[in-house]
Amino acid sequence: MSAPPRPDHRPDTGVDSHAESPSLGQLISEIGEDMSRLFRQEVELAKAEIRQEAAKAGKAAGLLGGAGFAGYMTALLVTLAVMFGLGNVMDLGWAALIVAVVWGAIGAALFVTGRKRMQQVSPKPEQTIETLKEDAQWARNLTK
Repeated sequence: MSAPPRPDHRPDTGVDSHAESPSLGQLISEIGEDMSRLFRQEVELAKAEIRQEAAKAGKAAGLLGGAGFAGYMTALLVTLAVMFGLGNVMDLGWAALIVAVVWGAIGAALFVTGRKRMQQVSPKPEQTIETLKEDAQWARNLTK
């Protein structure tokens, strides 16, 4: 037979009665952990944004490179064909100059298009910067 419970003895609920109101040290520890977690999440967000921008830059550079190569090959072959075709009605030197000017204009148009696309690439992780500002504001309000 077990003894009856003493009147000053409380049954063990698994919860410390002092744990209901956390101490200042516990609160600071939790804030530190939250800030650490938040910082890690911000770093991951920055990495994701940088990867996206790098992919955009890579695609733009690929387009510029492809345009350059295609332009070169086309210019070479068409220049020869047109040059020899015009050579039947004028001096071959003048025919070559006319064809070169046409391909120069095409190259300029490709360059302008590629440059516009490259200007759309943002080197800054805009979303991360914005959330960091919000986090800093939150932290300032927390310490007030």
